[in-house]
Amino acid sequence: MKAKRLFVSIDLPATIEKTLVDLDPHIRGVRWTAGDQMHLTLGFFLDVFEDVDLALREKLSAIEFRAFFLPIQSVGTFPPQGQVKIIWIGVGAGHPHLFQLHKRVQEAALAVGLDADLRPWHPHITLARCRDVSGGALRKFLKLNADLDLGMFRVEAFHLYSSELTPAGPIHTCEMTVAAAVSAA
Repeated sequence: MKAKRLFVSIDLPATIEKTLVDLDPHIRGVRWTAGDQMHLTLGFFLDVFEDVDLALREKLSAIEFRAFFLPIQSVGTFPPQGQVKIIWIGVGAGHPHLFQLHKRVQEAALAVGLDADLRPWHPHITLARCRDVSGGALRKFLKLNADLDLGMFRVEAFHLYSSELTPAGPIHTCEMTVAAAVSAA
């Protein structure tokens, strides 16, 4: 039985994906993420076997949440100092609905026997991966975009994806969608 790589994420609206793709500075050593691969990860799980996958789907389906808004702003890097490996854009500071949703996804994973990520969570959208990048060119791009603000988008669902690694890059397949509760208006 083959294990899957799974992740839970919030997808971005196509308009924001396009804007983020258009930010690509075309710097040597910076591999920009394709728009349809950009997302905000709530949980990532390696080596998930079918029985655990089914149990996880059941737990994720039971998560209830209301739609909320997230800002897309402030470009940064991992690590924050030294040789850059990742360029990201953030989602503002301290969004309680987002952190609550992340917590519920982690609890669902723990409940089915998956390891939770115990490191502090820094919600972000990965824009690019870097290798052997010229510091000067990258500093200019980061300085120009440090205060970037793309406005807000409404989070109305989260998704469970499988991720298959290929020589051309990962292939993400949506396995399940959990929609926000509909509020009576």
